[in-house]
Amino acid sequence: MENFSLILAIVVVTALAFDFTNGFHDTANAMATTISTGALKPKVAVAMSAVLNLVGAFLSVEVANTISKGLVDETGIRPEVIFAALVGAILWNLLTWLVGLPSSSSHALMGGLIGATIASAGAGAVHGDALVTKVLIPAIAAPLVAGIAAMLATRFSYKLGKHADGKAGAKGFRAGQIASAGLVSLAHGTNDAQKTMGIITLALVAGGAVAPDSDPPLWVILSAGLAIALGTYIGGWRIIRTMGKGLTELEPQQGFAAQTSAATAILASSHLGFSLSTTHVVSGSVMGAGLGRKGGVVRWSTATRMFVAWGLTLPAAALVGALAESVTDLGDWGTAVVAAFLVASSAAIWKVSRREVVDHTNVNDTDEPAGVVTTAIAAVTPPPAGTVTEDLTATIPAPAATATTVAPEPTAPPAAAV
Repeated sequence: MENFSLILAIVVVTALAFDFTNGFHDTANAMATTISTGALKPKVAVAMSAVLNLVGAFLSVEVANTISKGLVDETGIRPEVIFAALVGAILWNLLTWLVGLPSSSSHALMGGLIGATIASAGAGAVHGDALVTKVLIPAIAAPLVAGIAAMLATRFSYKLGKHADGKAGAKGFRAGQIASAGLVSLAHGTNDAQKTMGIITLALVAGGAVAPDSDPPLWVILSAGLAIALGTYIGGWRIIRTMGKGLTELEPQQGFAAQTSAATAILASSHLGFSLSTTHVVSGSVMGAGLGRKGGVVRWSTATRMFVAWGLTLPAAALVGALAESVTDLGDWGTAVVAAFLVASSAAIWKVSRREVVDHTNVNDTDEPAGVVTTAIAAVTPPPAGTVTEDLTATIPAPAATATTVAPEPTAPPAAAV
């Protein structure tokens, strides 16, 4: 560690700051449905998720190796490039958090890294095959697979509990949902904390602090796990509201199906070394669970905004990363300018967010419009059998009098007989 320079220390601190934003940005992935269905109280849910994220960080390093060894050519990367990449990722995370959109922290990080690498060493320094097979294809396939699995699991759950006692069944599904949410938290730590481990390891290799092709050192694993756990405990309440209430209304059966499907997909991808977006997986499973319940709907207006954010994440973070790298390439003063810009922008976003505070006290309140699909379905859905509705009484108005209507003459009483 004798080559641990000042710029390397700045990169490590910035990477842990990104890991912190990743934690509160992605808390919704594990706990949004659990909070929205009332299975756990909000503060208890984020505390549980934080602990399991920390535990998950120690389970594997496969995804970290994908980031540090597979995505870009580590021999041509300077620590300043890593710093520029992190600037792009952090700013995108904060902007999407401000508007409550569940975008991918993973893709923000990789987009920033790709843009900064191209600006520094050219497009040849990016491993296109790894980008396609381990990033882009999973980004498209994962939400589809998780959504279909969640839709089928939801239908099976309702069929399974059809003849069960209502309260007992709901209680059982809530317990299952808590367990599956814990599994998602564990999987999130296994997948997402590793991305920061990978980026720090890549910076250490670039700065000459560790040998090429090294696995993340223990202190990197521990610090990344703690950073993402702390961010998770803070709670990204804006995105939790969108994921839990903005996309669809979930019942315990749906929450259980969504969380179980998402956890399975995330753990499988971590084992294979795919740098999967947990946000994409959980969002897909939530929408699938929404469609799996008879009469359930998805708010496609919210989903469309989310899809647009997904499509913009990689190029937007890449653009900011490339611009930041162009400035840091001017020397130490350029790096200082980029650092000051990052701090000022982050502070400005935080200040704007205070205009409308979203926290654990109002996270389940939403004024999201139902949308035309939901409104149409609600309009044609008959009331439950046996329900008496006061509005069913119809009144037939009397015909309005017209100008030609002549009142009948009063009938004279018959003359008295003499």
